[in-house]
Amino acid sequence: MILTARPLPFTPSITAATAHRVLQQFSRDRGSAALILVIPCMLMVLLKFMFDHSAGSFQRIGPQVFGIFPLIVMYLVGSVATLRERTSGTAERLLTLPVRPLDIVLGYGLAFTLMALLQALLSTLLAVQVLDLDVKGPAYLLVVIAMLGALLGLALGLLVSAFAANEFQAVQFLPAGVLPQFLVCGLFVPREEMHGVVAALARFMPMTYAVQAAGEAARHSGVTGVFLRDATVILFCVIAVLTASAVTLKR
Repeated sequence: MILTARPLPFTPSITAATAHRVLQQFSRDRGSAALILVIPCMLMVLLKFMFDHSAGSFQRIGPQVFGIFPLIVMYLVGSVATLRERTSGTAERLLTLPVRPLDIVLGYGLAFTLMALLQALLSTLLAVQVLDLDVKGPAYLLVVIAMLGALLGLALGLLVSAFAANEFQAVQFLPAGVLPQFLVCGLFVPREEMHGVVAALARFMPMTYAVQAAGEAARHSGVTGVFLRDATVILFCVIAVLTASAVTLKR
């Protein structure tokens, strides 16, 4: 009996070509590149100035926003960029070729992963080296959480783009899909002090785990079990939402 390997659900060369095309678009669209790389750093500086006379508040909130700012920024860029390709017919033309939907989604994911890595590195270096954010654990843990948050925002943006008719509608989904997570993620009130129903809902929201993991990295000197669990939950959510995004791309 001869066993044959199953073909991959995507073509690596096409995925790499899609990622290269998206990165070329970023090189020409400096506004989107600046939004991804600069805005999170500006927000971190603003947060530092807000708590200029309350260093303890900045040390508590500063690490947690690493699970929030990248998610929101990448959601906006990802949803608008993908919707632009859908409405302009680029996605339809690609799907007339021997290209699988997963090739397109993974290509976008790969390109945005590189952008998310740069964003996370810049934000972490700024916060730790310039703004004196005290992090007891290794600084690379904040980079990991920022990257996972950014990829989750991208995945949500790709999925939302399938249900929006234009860029304005994509932005309109932000209050419905992201802001509720922002309110109950534990940044303002610990989940233990929330109403029972709200605390239960927070358990099903990915941003909750991003904020919690960032807090773990700041409070503990090593990698904790809670951090690994939360990071795994976020990664699982990214994979699940990206898979759902691929399903929405049909010929």
